[in-house]
Amino acid sequence: MTSLKVFLKQLGPGLLFASMAIGTSHLVLSTKAGAQYGWIMVIPIILANVLKYPFFEFGIRYTTTTKKSLVEGYLNLGKKYLWIYAFVTIISTFTILAALYVVTAGLFMNLFKISSVSVGFVALCLFVFIGAILIIGKYQFLEDSLKAVISILFVALIVTTVVVIQKGPVPDAGSYQRPEIFNEVGILFLIGLMGWMPTAVEASGWVSLWSMENMKTMKEKPSLKLALQEFNIGYFLTALLAIFFLIIGWMTLYGTGTELSGKAVVFADQVVNLFTVNIGKWAYIFIAIAAFATMFSTCMTAHDAVSRVSLDVLEKLYPNAKSFRSKHAFAVAVIAMAIINWVVITVFGANMANLVALATFVSFVMAPLIGWMNLKTVMGKDIIEENHPKFGLQLLSYLGIVFLSLFALYYCWIILV
Repeated sequence: MTSLKVFLKQLGPGLLFASMAIGTSHLVLSTKAGAQYGWIMVIPIILANVLKYPFFEFGIRYTTTTKKSLVEGYLNLGKKYLWIYAFVTIISTFTILAALYVVTAGLFMNLFKISSVSVGFVALCLFVFIGAILIIGKYQFLEDSLKAVISILFVALIVTTVVVIQKGPVPDAGSYQRPEIFNEVGILFLIGLMGWMPTAVEASGWVSLWSMENMKTMKEKPSLKLALQEFNIGYFLTALLAIFFLIIGWMTLYGTGTELSGKAVVFADQVVNLFTVNIGKWAYIFIAIAAFATMFSTCMTAHDAVSRVSLDVLEKLYPNAKSFRSKHAFAVAVIAMAIINWVVITVFGANMANLVALATFVSFVMAPLIGWMNLKTVMGKDIIEENHPKFGLQLLSYLGIVFLSLFALYYCWIILV
């Protein structure tokens, strides 16, 4: 009974990982994969989730056993590794949140039929609202509120998925000529899908910090076994919902030849209305709420994570600077992230695609190195040998590093040649 209570209390970091990961990689890329290429895309989705699993698991493993953040683990490897992670974090700071908030603003405008204001204004309102939630509620409120959001999302997606399966594929989908996967366009889409599925590898540092915050709220610290069980639930949920989105895209859009727009408001309108046409007008509210809940929860968790990891990196790089450890540091970081990314949306709105492309390039190129850093950290002296990853997980890690390396090299070749 005691173990069950500890597990229920520990429920948090894995849930936050699911909330953060179930964003554009699911709503946009998984749906598009099903819509354009059909069920065959379940293979790369499963492959990406399996091969990247160790690197996220290591964030939980390291923090639970050492009570230190993964960022501190990088510092223990050598300051140059911390600088590498800091570089990736800087790129994320100026791109990831801006892109997420733009998509979320588009879905909000579609859900409430708002057309009289700009996407930038709606994004600003979301920045203020979510920023206030994070500053006032802090980690505990974030965790509690996301349990409700994820529950709504999960129920809405189950209902939608069951309905589309019962209804079956769109008429004449069987005669639809699937686009070529192994040409330049198909390969680039495949790279984007697998690169961001379930999320970027550097998010392992975010999971580590959430684990630390969760432990601060607990009187009885969780065992490594319980911590990993909780994370595994969140990770499995993430992979499962990616398949749900793929099924929805496959059953409702595959065969229609519809191209999903890259513009936030147009995309939101396409997704909700096309699904509604194929399923029935009664399903509109389920789809609209599921789509908005997906991106809203992603914005909250990503905003929280980028703020926390930026502070942690700065604190480790500049240990004598007391301002990074003050009680108001997190609130300042949340506000700073909101201002920076709103400016990015306002000033670089027309070039957002280029900024996201830069973030994608850096994330993909650095992924195998960060994966290796994570493995090196959990195999180090900070963790006793019995808590090191077992041989099977180590082997999966090396396979993942090889996969990410080949992935990064091929991506660079396509982009640069």
